[in-house]
Amino acid sequence: MSEVDASESTPEGGALPDEAYSLLESVVLWTLLAVGCGVVLGLIVAPETVWDDGLAPVVWDPIVEDASETGDAGYNPWNTMLYTAGLFAAVLALQALFRRWRMPCDDLMMLALTTWVILAPVLRVLEDAHLFPDGRDLLYISPLIHLHLAAWLVGVGLIAHRLDVAVARASRPATVERRVHHALLVGLPLGLAGFWAWVLQPIHDTDVPLDLAPLLGSAVVALIGVTLILMRTTHAAALTRALLAFGAGAVFLSLGYYVALAMHLAEAYVDDPYNAIVLWPLLVIVVLPCLIGVLLHRFGAGDLRHLRASGFEPGVLPPGISLTQWESDPAAVADHPVERLSNRAMLASPLVILMVIGQLSDGLATFLGLDVFGYGEKHVASQGVIDMGASINARLGIEFGVGAWFFAVIKITLVSAIVVLFSRMRVEHRQQHLRVLVVLAVLVVGLAPGLRDVGRLILDV
Repeated sequence: MSEVDASESTPEGGALPDEAYSLLESVVLWTLLAVGCGVVLGLIVAPETVWDDGLAPVVWDPIVEDASETGDAGYNPWNTMLYTAGLFAAVLALQALFRRWRMPCDDLMMLALTTWVILAPVLRVLEDAHLFPDGRDLLYISPLIHLHLAAWLVGVGLIAHRLDVAVARASRPATVERRVHHALLVGLPLGLAGFWAWVLQPIHDTDVPLDLAPLLGSAVVALIGVTLILMRTTHAAALTRALLAFGAGAVFLSLGYYVALAMHLAEAYVDDPYNAIVLWPLLVIVVLPCLIGVLLHRFGAGDLRHLRASGFEPGVLPPGISLTQWESDPAAVADHPVERLSNRAMLASPLVILMVIGQLSDGLATFLGLDVFGYGEKHVASQGVIDMGASINARLGIEFGVGAWFFAVIKITLVSAIVVLFSRMRVEHRQQHLRVLVVLAVLVVGLAPGLRDVGRLILDV
């Protein structure tokens, strides 16, 4: 264990310091800056070419069509490639910036960011039900909904970060921390009131009659939830606490409109045999994946507890050690806690559990939505997998569904590969933010569609 234990500094060939960008990170950051400036310049100099013949038909027109009464405009190969490339670039750029700004990347931050991922499909289903007035509904179509919520996240994060800075600079941190705690207890409910006024209040301008009882109930639950989260997370940074409490509160507020809409639709569906409020998809799409997540946590919780007691995180190398150094002499690191305990400890980490839940939810929701409830698929890549399932159905003479079962099988296979990969993967200390944002990106393309699907199945919209 000689050189591994001793290298808290960065020896020759060791990992880069957190403040430094790698070559790939520098290329991505400068490329994004150049592309952004190029698009702005193009919109000014040649709007017909850049907008009318470029971005409008690829990006904007599908958004407008998706927000229309017909809704559910499918993706095309061009915007699929654009969104995929943008997602990868955003992950690489943001993780470099977050690392340099020393933002938290622990389990609590992962949970905080997940609440915002959940918020997107919750609001998206309300748009699917055409609750938002014309014009406002565009804000809840992908990718605008993610940019819209990112603006809220950044706003909340910037204010909370200033509170963290105040604590760090204070001569009496304990006193300032109490003031910060009180500021969050007062400020976050006020922020949620602003969120309701901007996002949810316009729903009341439509002609859909909604009972106020569930809306008031959700407001009370949101207030209680925010208070409990802040009371139980006093050990964490204000940034993490604010993002977690605000994100959870916004989800609670929005779910009140689900209950109100379900009550309205239940009355409307009484004499309509083709529509109904159904709750059992929750058991398959949400409860079952969560139970699997609980089993994973119980399997690895002991090793995770021991590993953290020794001062390490699962799969994360000691500071200053590069992956090349670590892998150059396996015998020297075989007895290190990271090597001995990470494989099972990683299974109890929210990074793995949330990815498993997200991918299973997406696969099971697609299977039920298409093969059981008769919905259609809008994503190009997913439709290709479903077409393969349809071909298998045709060869075997299966008349059930359209082949979406094959998509669920692929997702289950992917989940298994994720579990194996993450349990064996080792990352440098400076790469922890990258790991968090990779998982977040997987949740955006897995958990978010799955939750949107289950919302639509329940409300039949």
